Amino acid sequence: MQRDEMILISVDDHIIEPPDLFVKTLPARFGDAIPRVARYANGEERWILDGKVFASTAPAAVSGRVREELGFEPMRFAEVRRGVWDVDARIDDMNANGVLASLNFPTLPGFAGERFVAGDDKQLMLALVEAYNDWHCDHWAGAHPGRFIPSAILPLWDAERCSAEVLRIARKDVRVVCFPENPTSFGLPSIHSGHWDRLFETLADLDLAVAMHIGTGPLYAPTPESPCDVQNTLLNVKIVEAVSDLTFWPLLRRLPSLRIAMSEGCIGWVPFLCERADAAYRNHRFWTHQDLGDLLPSDLIRRHFLFCFHEDDFGLRQRHEIGVDRIAWECDYPHADSTWPHSAERLWQAVAELPDDEIDRITHANAMRFFRFDPFERIDRSAATVGALRARAGHVDVRPRSLGGRAPARSGSVVSSREVAQLVLDAAEGLGEPVALL
Repeated sequence: MQRDEMILISVDDHIIEPPDLFVKTLPARFGDAIPRVARYANGEERWILDGKVFASTAPAAVSGRVREELGFEPMRFAEVRRGVWDVDARIDDMNANGVLASLNFPTLPGFAGERFVAGDDKQLMLALVEAYNDWHCDHWAGAHPGRFIPSAILPLWDAERCSAEVLRIARKDVRVVCFPENPTSFGLPSIHSGHWDRLFETLADLDLAVAMHIGTGPLYAPTPESPCDVQNTLLNVKIVEAVSDLTFWPLLRRLPSLRIAMSEGCIGWVPFLCERADAAYRNHRFWTHQDLGDLLPSDLIRRHFLFCFHEDDFGLRQRHEIGVDRIAWECDYPHADSTWPHSAERLWQAVAELPDDEIDRITHANAMRFFRFDPFERIDRSAATVGALRARAGHVDVRPRSLGGRAPARSGSVVSSREVAQLVLDAAEGLGEPVALL
């Protein structure tokens, strides 16, 4: 196999919602409560949701930017690639990167819809969940069949409504439902409480996968003074806590068909977790009263989870310890960690010496099987390769874009975790009243 013969399905990319999404989809009765993007006198553009102004989406929408200019400063829609929020332009950017299909997580709602949990008006929050899911299925994924794996978020504050929403959106051919790594991070019951059992039973009955994305659990650095680089380093591997918690969750043993993707968690740590969980079980189960029957924790890990990576050469070298069928590639467009527009080149560096069948499994076949998604029902394989897709994208400009040499808002001393947290808290400070609504 050559690089341009690969077929790439990314199991983790992101949408920055278009500013008119909820204006177009929510009933007029919600009036001024409908989330809008406001423009302020200084040119900044911010979402207003439930009466609150939300911080910049800059770190989430930087694909195509000159890396030396990246910061945490606010960005306007005109400063990001159109493919961030426009589905037709997204297809252009996918083609330019050689990516056939993509699973997309939301931004304003949170990766699992967790931001809506804090909303005061739960009738409005439920309408937002339903409107987002309808828009995602009908107008985003539905605009280009075979190019997106349809996904959905849930009204997490109400477990009964979660199950009802799963039944509703299953009719829209949704393949995966997003759920937090740790719901207690948002004041919700833990998975061990029994509160979520009916939801996961419904998902298993409908043969729908679950995606748990990094950043939907506790986010903290060792100390407030720790450089934010520490948080950036730990962000992926912290998902090990969720995998460990789920492994010893009794419902996992009762639902052998349940499939859970650990999105953007990388893979190199998986063999050690399997080894350590087995040792902990053997050494302590008699006093912890843990009983997995004939199974070991590693059996459950390898049975239920899909591990997703964007750059993890070490993990790929350990692929047989993880299970080649349990690994899937991701692009992470348009985040700062994304390999766009050179994903094929970067991935090829890591897989070029692998057998063709293993390359196929890691690049697309595992994703197709895990999410019950078959793009080849609509797209011929010969048109799905990196080379074929890029041949259709000659008009797409992928050169790094500068915003006039503007330096990051904070420069000089190393930025601490406390400073990043303060930047978020200060999102609405000094903005005044909006001068326009987009």
